[in-house]
Amino acid sequence: MHFDLDSHDAYATTDDDPTRLVPNPAKKKAHSKVLAATDAALLEAVSPPTGQSVLITNAEVDRLTADLRAAESNLDVAQHAHRAAPARLPLAQVNPGQQVLDIQTKLITHAIRIAAFNTATTIARAIRVNTGYARANHEAHALVRQALTGSGDIDPGDGTLTVRLDPLPTSRATAAIAQLREHLTATQTRYPGTNLTLRYEIKTHP
Repeated sequence: MHFDLDSHDAYATTDDDPTRLVPNPAKKKAHSKVLAATDAALLEAVSPPTGQSVLITNAEVDRLTADLRAAESNLDVAQHAHRAAPARLPLAQVNPGQQVLDIQTKLITHAIRIAAFNTATTIARAIRVNTGYARANHEAHALVRQALTGSGDIDPGDGTLTVRLDPLPTSRATAAIAQLREHLTATQTRYPGTNLTLRYEIKTHP
């Protein structure tokens, strides 16, 4: 929810792959006819009530089974049509000219969001493991959002890239981020593509 992983980032469209195989609607309709024929035959099948004697002549048998024979014939036709219908067809036959949202924009924005989600999840885990924040199990992700959306400075120099954050709204949140700062700085991580080592600091109140 916080990273809008399911949002639409652009409404530009492009043609869908016309050769992509999709379910054939006729297959489902043919199967529905099979079920309808079966249900109709079962509903029409009747017998005398229990305990009642009935004299059935050959002519009566023919009359009673006429609908059943017709239903069996219809069922055979429906089953044959169902078997003959291909399960999947090219999209161009089922829905010609179908459009889809631009794929490249969606892939790029999703990659950025997923990377941001993984980063926030990793930092939240570090807060739970490497700080004394009492509410870490419940509030780690909220604390991460506070830290990442807060203000601060970035200062490159002397082989380091210093990320200097302003204090957070509460002293306990600031203390937790200060402990996290010590843990992250101790990893001696280099900023990608440079020779600068990342260092984190928290500004003191004036």
